[in-house]
Amino acid sequence: MTDNASNGPLTGIKVVEFQGIGPGPHVAMLLADMGAEIVRIERQGYQPMNPVVERARHRVAVDLKSDDGRQFCLDALANADVVIEGFRPGVMERLGLGPDVLLAANPRLVYGRMTGWGQDGPLAQAAGHDLNYIAITGALDAIGKKGELPIPPQNLVGDFGGGSMYCALGILAALLERERSGKGQVVDAAIVDGVTSLMSFFSGQPKNALRTTERGTGLLGGAAHFYRCYACKDGKEISVGAIEPQFYAELLQRADAPDSLREGQMNPANWDSYADDMAALFATRTQAEWCELLEGTDACFAPVVSLDGAKDHPHMKARSAFVERDGHWHTAPAPRFDRTPSTIRDASEDGAEIVERWAKEG
Repeated sequence: MTDNASNGPLTGIKVVEFQGIGPGPHVAMLLADMGAEIVRIERQGYQPMNPVVERARHRVAVDLKSDDGRQFCLDALANADVVIEGFRPGVMERLGLGPDVLLAANPRLVYGRMTGWGQDGPLAQAAGHDLNYIAITGALDAIGKKGELPIPPQNLVGDFGGGSMYCALGILAALLERERSGKGQVVDAAIVDGVTSLMSFFSGQPKNALRTTERGTGLLGGAAHFYRCYACKDGKEISVGAIEPQFYAELLQRADAPDSLREGQMNPANWDSYADDMAALFATRTQAEWCELLEGTDACFAPVVSLDGAKDHPHMKARSAFVERDGHWHTAPAPRFDRTPSTIRDASEDGAEIVERWAKEG
């Protein structure tokens, strides 16, 4: 899982990453874990902020506004397979590093552009963050309790769910298409587009009381008594997601729930009172006691654990989902490949030396 060498599925792919925040670095981490070699162009004096997300980079400090800095970038990108940039639209063009220039010099280059609003549209030049991007897609409106303000879901839905994952998917698709056409292309990855795509499950559903995205209602929105979290006797929390009738029946049977809960599972009129009964039930035992009784069964149950605690959960430990390295707990590469496994690698070489080697390799 951890090694300086790699035989991951992207071994041999050369990537130039322009220093950014949020989804851009996450895209580069995903590609690096799969074997790609990443040269990261950074500002003078920059110190890595996140040793996990910024792992496996070969760094070089470059003044992008200087002639020498621009020439270094042009030389690096002339031999690269992929570039990742997360600047506002037009910045790379003003630096003389836009797609027209780079693709003319290197027609096989896949040009990944990661933004919140996209390359065009009335908001394209405005500042924003994850919360703003998911606000106009309909996603934020659906998250929270009924009658209360929306709850920001960290920055998972926008930056990473609708952002970096879609950017990485687009880059990989473009690399695959390049094998047929011999040509690179621009990947315009906008968080608003990605989150809208994520919402397709809901936008494609017929409108009804179970599948609504009205805040705090619906089967998946926190209203259903069988799809929510509860507090235990010790103050710790558990989650239940027993949607299917057979799983719901097993949950009730194993938890020794009141008979009154066995009828009308899918009737929203019952959910509030049933939730009160289940809250009282789950408050009778500790989280550990409920885990012993329900975990690993078809009751669709799991304890709610902290991020620090996740690495100690038996299932996560068994899958080596977290890897300790150099005093830090790293998330393991995902997804997993049986023949060309991904690895967490060091980046011990200077970025400028890597670019020189690329030039020699042609």
